[in-house]
Amino acid sequence: MSEQRPPELDMLPDGSFRRPATPPIVTRIFVWAAVVAAIAGALAIAAFALWIALILIPVALVAGVIAWAALRFQLWRSRRAYDGRRDLWRP
Repeated sequence: MSEQRPPELDMLPDGSFRRPATPPIVTRIFVWAAVVAAIAGALAIAAFALWIALILIPVALVAGVIAWAALRFQLWRSRRAYDGRRDLWRP
C-alpha cells in the first residue's frame, strides 16, 4: 500500500473551505524587509558593475590607440623595407 497520506481538506459545515491562517505581523514585516534588502543588494551590485564598466572605457580607448599606433608602425617598417619597390597595397 502507498505510504503517502491522503490530502486533508479543511471544509466548514456549509461546504466552504476554511482560509489558511495569516502569518503574524512580525513575520510579514520580516518578509518585506528581506525583499527590500534583496532589491537593495541587487541595485548595489548593478551600480558596482556599471562603475567598473565606466572605468574600463578609457582603458579600452588607450588600448585601441596603442593598437592603431602599432599597426601604423608595422606598415611604416614594411614600406621602408621595400625601398621604393612596388607599393605593398597596389600590385
